[in-house]
Amino acid sequence: MKKAGHLLKRTIPAVAGAAAAALLLSACGGASVNQVAAAGGSSAAPCGAVNVAMNAWVGYTANAAVYSYVAKNQLGCTVVQKDLNEQISWQGFSSGEVDVIMENWGHDDLAKQYITDQKAAVDAGPTGNEGHIGWYVPPWMAEKYPDITDGKNLNKYASMFATSESGGKGQVLDGDPAFVTNDEALVKNLNLDYKVVFSGSEAALIQSFRTAQQNKTPLLGYFYEPQWFLSEVPLKKVALPAWTKGCDADAEKVACDYPVYTLNKVMSTKFADSGSPAAKLAKGFKWTNDDQNAVATDIQGGTAPEAAAKKWVDAHQDVVASWLK
Repeated sequence: MKKAGHLLKRTIPAVAGAAAAALLLSACGGASVNQVAAAGGSSAAPCGAVNVAMNAWVGYTANAAVYSYVAKNQLGCTVVQKDLNEQISWQGFSSGEVDVIMENWGHDDLAKQYITDQKAAVDAGPTGNEGHIGWYVPPWMAEKYPDITDGKNLNKYASMFATSESGGKGQVLDGDPAFVTNDEALVKNLNLDYKVVFSGSEAALIQSFRTAQQNKTPLLGYFYEPQWFLSEVPLKKVALPAWTKGCDADAEKVACDYPVYTLNKVMSTKFADSGSPAAKLAKGFKWTNDDQNAVATDIQGGTAPEAAAKKWVDAHQDVVASWLK
C-alpha cells in the first residue's frame, strides 16, 4: 500500500482525441496525489468525472481497472485515479476528492465515522469477492513441520523465525502498516514469543514468501486472498483461535483469527445521489475471486491495467451488461 507523501502517476490513455490533464493535488492528512484525467466517448456525455481511489495491492488495481475501463469506454466518463492509502481514501469522501473505493476490507471504524456519523459516504454493495486475512507459512514448512499450522504450536518454533529485526523473538512479517491488521494485538494477547515486523508493501511481502519457498527458509507472515500469488506459491494458513462475533470488537484485546470479509464498495453520498451512470456502475459492479485473480495475474505479469481490463471485459460482456441494467 502506498505511504503518505509518495507519488505514483497513473494515466488512463485518452480516446477519441480527448486530452489528458494532470493536476497535482494535496490529499487529506498531508498525502500527495498525482491525478491524471482521461475522457472516453463524447465530450457531451452526461457522466462527467469520477474520482477513483487507488489502493496499492494488485487485487484492488484489478477491480478499479475494470470499473474504470467500463466507465470510460462504455459510459463516456472522465476517470481520475488517485493513489491513496486506505485511511486517506475515506477522508476523501468528506473533502470531495474521492467518489468511490472499489474494494473495502472491513474498516468498521471508518465506516462508523464516514457513513454512520458524518453521512459523507454510503455502502455501495458487495464486490462479490470474499476476503480472508491470516498468518501463513510457505508450503515446504507445512510439509516438514505439519503441526506448525496449528497456532498453539507457534511458540515451539519461535526461534526458527527469529531475524535481525525481531530482537531475538520470532518474526511475524506484515505488509504495509496501513493494511487491515490485528497482528500486534494477537502476538500480545496470545502470549506469543514473536514480534511484528513490517515489510512495507504487498510486493515486498510476496517476494519474501517467494524467496522463503525457493530457498527453504523459515517465514511466518500476514497474507490474504483473493490473491493471484497463491496460484504460484500455495501458502498454508496457520489456524489461530476461531473468530466469533465480537471477539475483535476491542482492537487492543483481539485474541482471535480474522473474520471472513464480504468485500464491498464505498462511495461518497454526493456521488451516490448524483444520478451519474458511473455511480450506477459502481453499485452494479460484482464479480468473483477467480475473475479478480485472472485480471490481477495479467497485471502482475506486466500487462497494463487498462489492457488487462479490456481483455476481461471483452470476454465477459454479459456480466458487464448486468452491471449496467
